Amino acid sequence: METVLLDTDVVSFLLKGDSRAEAYVPHLQDRRLALSFMTVAELYQWAAVRNWGARRRQQLDQTLRTYLILPFDIEVCRQWGEVRAASRRQGRSISPQDAWIAASALHHRIALVTGNPNDFEHIAGLTVITSVV
Repeated sequence: METVLLDTDVVSFLLKGDSRAEAYVPHLQDRRLALSFMTVAELYQWAAVRNWGARRRQQLDQTLRTYLILPFDIEVCRQWGEVRAASRRQGRSISPQDAWIAASALHHRIALVTGNPNDFEHIAGLTVITSVV
């Protein structure tokens, strides 16, 4: 089964039941869904900033268990450094968070499903799947 990495925006659409999630269903069906450790951190930050109660945080915990969580390691860290340096050489900017997500996809050689393709289009070797037209 092919694995795809979901960007934070796509998993957010799914968590919230946002109508934009429907556009991504064809890209997710019959695939193993993975999240970068960075996306998990962003989701927990979201819960903290919005002051979620215990029940909602437990629901988030349960939902996250349904995904393959890709951790960081020394190789992902090296890849992150390469992504950031290449972006800088190209005169482009990529946030540290997006660089971690891209580095995770590159290291594991899997496609990234995102609603923000412009954030990633300049990264050599990264396969980006989007429903944005």
